[in-house]
Amino acid sequence: MIRLFVAAFALAASLVAVAPAQAQGQPAADPQNTLVMTTKDGKVTIRLRPDLAPKHVEQIKALTKRGFYDGIVFHRVIPGFMAQTGDPTGTGTGGSDLPNLPAEFSREPFKRGTLGMARANSPNSANSQFFICFDDASFLNGQYTVIGEVVSGMDVIDKVKKGDPNANGQVKAPDKIVSLRLLADAK
Repeated sequence: MIRLFVAAFALAASLVAVAPAQAQGQPAADPQNTLVMTTKDGKVTIRLRPDLAPKHVEQIKALTKRGFYDGIVFHRVIPGFMAQTGDPTGTGTGGSDLPNLPAEFSREPFKRGTLGMARANSPNSANSQFFICFDDASFLNGQYTVIGEVVSGMDVIDKVKKGDPNANGQVKAPDKIVSLRLLADAK
């Protein structure tokens, strides 16, 4: 009888422990498709969405494995809109040595915590730059590629130094990504 009670209690406790994650609609973390970003203010966990944008996610992962994003600044940060990073020149015009990617637009909405690929005027010009939405940005729906979402640490992103809205969000002495790693590779 005691064994049955202990087993039932253990089962109930395990269900309670996983209930919050399931209630939020978050699947279990896939270490191969989860990024851990470190900034001066803390850690951010990002779930990548290869189901929406397989080519873009593969490129972000390849660059992450190289350490490409380590030390890269948030060069464009517009309050109430988004924080943009991924340009090694810090000007908004740079990219990686990998080829630009064709658009992978989806019906996934741009909302608080969404990661999207930044690009030039051509829809097929995304390379290494991405942005994280501070708030709803539904006006971007169907025009930019969604690559993931912040699942924890949005409070850290909220602390990223803001730019001048009158200068298209350009940031003086910008904050930077200290490190970006795949969860599978995080030490």
